Amino acid sequence: MPFPFRSSISFCRSLFHFSFLTQYQVPYRISSSFHTKTRTTPFLLSMAPPSILRDGENGSESGLGESHGDINWEGLGFSLTPTDYMHVMKCSKGGKFSQGSIVRYGNIEISPAAGILNYGQGIFEGLKAYRTQDGRILLFRPEENALRMKIGAERLCMPSPSVEQFVDAVKQTVIANKRWIPPTGKGTLYLRPLLMGTGAALGVAPSPEYTFLIYCSPVGNYHTGGALNLKVEDKLYRSIAGNGGTGGIKSVTNYAPVYASTTKAKANGFSDVLFLDSATGKNIEEATACNIFVVKENVISTPAIDGTILPGITRKTIIDIAMDLGYKVVERSISVEEMISADEVFCTGTAVVVTSVASVTYKETRAEYKTGAETLSEKLRGILVGIQTGGVEDKKSWTVQVE
Repeated sequence: MPFPFRSSISFCRSLFHFSFLTQYQVPYRISSSFHTKTRTTPFLLSMAPPSILRDGENGSESGLGESHGDINWEGLGFSLTPTDYMHVMKCSKGGKFSQGSIVRYGNIEISPAAGILNYGQGIFEGLKAYRTQDGRILLFRPEENALRMKIGAERLCMPSPSVEQFVDAVKQTVIANKRWIPPTGKGTLYLRPLLMGTGAALGVAPSPEYTFLIYCSPVGNYHTGGALNLKVEDKLYRSIAGNGGTGGIKSVTNYAPVYASTTKAKANGFSDVLFLDSATGKNIEEATACNIFVVKENVISTPAIDGTILPGITRKTIIDIAMDLGYKVVERSISVEEMISADEVFCTGTAVVVTSVASVTYKETRAEYKTGAETLSEKLRGILVGIQTGGVEDKKSWTVQVE
């Protein structure tokens, strides 16, 4: 049954195409403009059960159904560990995505005139696969990532996979890399879907060809130091996140401009940077890669979604969980001064999950907040992770089992 989709953005609407992807794929050869470099001939395979997937070089069983013995699950951080396979799907301008393939993970060839390289025409998503105590593999709200990618694709005048294609491609990637999913409580398999203009074009215009791919990596905690110490950035405002900008989508162009701020902040002992709105420079918006919440007298507040911050899927979920617990949740503008006087502050995101904030430094003022097991953020985190890993009943059907 198709997922409902409605966009509030009117860019390039004609580029949307909805189509269905069959459960198992017929392999195709990727064109010479885009292929993996791990082999002389790209290793392509159909989407078959993991038990019959074989290593293309030596013909031995790949063992995808078993845990990878060489990984120190206890030492996982949030860094890239290359896995076995990735998913690739292509589309020409004005066309639509059809069948994709699972290919060996490796470097890709791309034209130096590609739209993604010259003009930043690309977006990405992030989601995880979780291993439960009883051995099941779960995804968490993958259709939300698919819908958000469609909105971002329309904003950047790109065609995009249908929701069904997106979710199916995620499942295929997970199955092909099953042995890289950490045991319960040791980490997750992070999946990175990418949609980018890979066709060659010299002028400033939408690319003539697009590539959708998904790669993955086992990961641990995004922040290894526990509760966060944030620095409010009061000098550099993200113009990309202003009204009419791209702050509300996961454009690849949104992230490099903050490197100067985050690099300096981390060099001075901070965990991350909290950015202010570009209109007034007085209201908090979000951190580098996560949404922000403040708690005052059992009222939870978070900046409203108005096109300048990312509509986080974890953010949306935490709002629902908190309201189900009886808390009042308000989406509104929040000044720095109001945050300074809060009882508790925490961040949410696919990578950070729900993470407490220990302190916020704004100019010469440093505010400290309660952290630890008795905080609301830890309560919300426990429920969320429990649902994601099958330990807490999923009453809202948020999880999707990969079989």
